[in-house]
Amino acid sequence: MSSVSRITAEFTIPPELSERRLDQAVADLMPEHSRSRIQGWIKSGSLQVNGQSRKPRDKVVLGDVISLEAEQEAQVSWTAEQIALDIIYEDEHLIVINKPAGLVVHPAAGHAAGTLVNALLDYAPEVENLPRAGIVHRLDKDTSGIMVVARSLIAHTSLVEQLQSRTMGREYEAIVNGTMTGGGKVEAPIGRHPQQRKKMGVVKSGKPAVTHYRVLERFTAHTHIRCKLETGRTHQIRVHMTHIRHSLLGDPVYGGRMKQPKGCDEHLQGLLSDFRRQALHARQLTLEHPETGEELSWEVPLPEDMQVMLSALRANRQAQESVY
Repeated sequence: MSSVSRITAEFTIPPELSERRLDQAVADLMPEHSRSRIQGWIKSGSLQVNGQSRKPRDKVVLGDVISLEAEQEAQVSWTAEQIALDIIYEDEHLIVINKPAGLVVHPAAGHAAGTLVNALLDYAPEVENLPRAGIVHRLDKDTSGIMVVARSLIAHTSLVEQLQSRTMGREYEAIVNGTMTGGGKVEAPIGRHPQQRKKMGVVKSGKPAVTHYRVLERFTAHTHIRCKLETGRTHQIRVHMTHIRHSLLGDPVYGGRMKQPKGCDEHLQGLLSDFRRQALHARQLTLEHPETGEELSWEVPLPEDMQVMLSALRANRQAQESVY
């Protein structure tokens, strides 16, 4: 897929931007565009000052007229596909989606089609003009829950900034192995596992990562928790919970051996054996609207497989309590 959209603009330099570098002044005037994109336009001559080409570091003065005539090439080359999406909010800047477990977010080796991006290109073709088709954060294939996608350049710039400044609120629910005594914080750097390159791990050379967690409900051999992310590292909750010896139920990569509670009946045993994904769900998302600045928040309920599992764990706990 490839298409081109035309970008045109004209500005007059106001007093507060006089004597600033051209690229800096334009970045203030057009905050929805990245500095590198603006510099590219200046170098190609698409962006001119008083009808003439300049260099990015050249100074502008009061009254200079900035004109832009540029073609914005499509940023992605993937194929649009009709795939049903569970959209819980949308406007001209944002699409908020409840992603099911099993849906891959981004096309990659082994997943060239059938992904969230393929679905977005069909539902909102304008995202092809955005970096990574508007995807600013990801959920693992088998993690369910809430995701926001940028639909405009203004939104893309704003959402990336909110993620980098850690002002976007993201809360998850998980079922972990073992019975936790209480909540806490895991602050441990995450990087590529030194031996197993497909895994992440807590490593000294990793990037800073902070996960807060609190207990929602305890069971005989499992705990239902809520996690709040300060950072957004790959597999962060999965790695951090494994690091404190409470790996996620069903996690095929970090989970280790399945733990059966005391007095486990056939129904619960079957559920535990058949739960083949990490029991992790992105429950809540809070952000600042890119255009209005209003704080928006959405919450999506736990998917059926996690609700069924919690009910079975609860029944097992109650059965054990009635014995003693």
